[in-house]
Amino acid sequence: MAEPIKFTYKELAEAMVKSKNIHEGIWGIFVEFGIGATNISQSGKGEDIIPAAIVPAISIGLQRFEKSNNLAVDASEVNPDKQKAG
Repeated sequence: MAEPIKFTYKELAEAMVKSKNIHEGIWGIFVEFGIGATNISQSGKGEDIIPAAIVPAISIGLQRFEKSNNLAVDASEVNPDKQKAG
């Protein structure tokens, strides 16, 4: 199996800003989590059942931020509008 390719939050934000053709504003990553519950057996035999939480990542997206941080990029810097510049 190949090694995973990892991205920083800023790299993801930049790629998503470019993908959605956003040219203005500070945009950052957000993750929407869900929560569910089930009973699990630690031994697999079903004799020691305990409640457990399941926290799936439902969606990953962009949201506007007021200022730049480790989750966000300035769209005007990472994806300038070439029509306005030229």
